[in-house]
Amino acid sequence: MSLSMTPEFATGYCAIMLASITRELQTTKKVLAAVPDAKSDYKPDPNAKTGWELAWHIANSDVQFLDAIADLKFDMEAMQQERADKPKNVAELVEWYDKNMQRGAARIAGLSAEQLTTPVSFFGIYNLPAVAYLGFLNNHCVHHRGQLSTYLRPMGSKCPSIYGGSYDEPFIPPVPAETAA
Repeated sequence: MSLSMTPEFATGYCAIMLASITRELQTTKKVLAAVPDAKSDYKPDPNAKTGWELAWHIANSDVQFLDAIADLKFDMEAMQQERADKPKNVAELVEWYDKNMQRGAARIAGLSAEQLTTPVSFFGIYNLPAVAYLGFLNNHCVHHRGQLSTYLRPMGSKCPSIYGGSYDEPFIPPVPAETAA
């Protein structure tokens, strides 16, 4: 699969996707932070990842996607290496994720239109303009974040609001300005 796009579209799409990813980052951090360290070995099925493995997969994959886009290259060998800076608990994970997502997003924000439209191979499956992989990052994160959110209650935690309220964090509509006065 290949796709071409104009430099103007690429820069606009990049801005929209980075804004969305930045907003989603806040929600993802809430879900990650809800994983209790003492029960992070929970998995709903023998073939499933543990809560910790899934949380790390979300954080690490998001950061790797940003770095690969900024580097204009997906490197399977590098992606499979164990990170020396891998967090050891949930609080460290949330901090690591926030710092590295901001760093990665800034790298991409600094790319030129030419770089954003550069075709990048995704392991021989796709050959898309670099910026197109921001959509993959977003979808991958949302998918696994939803998966992890289903682990939270069985781990003894609460499920934060994601797109609206949850049982544990109900949506409370803001009071209109004219009513509040």
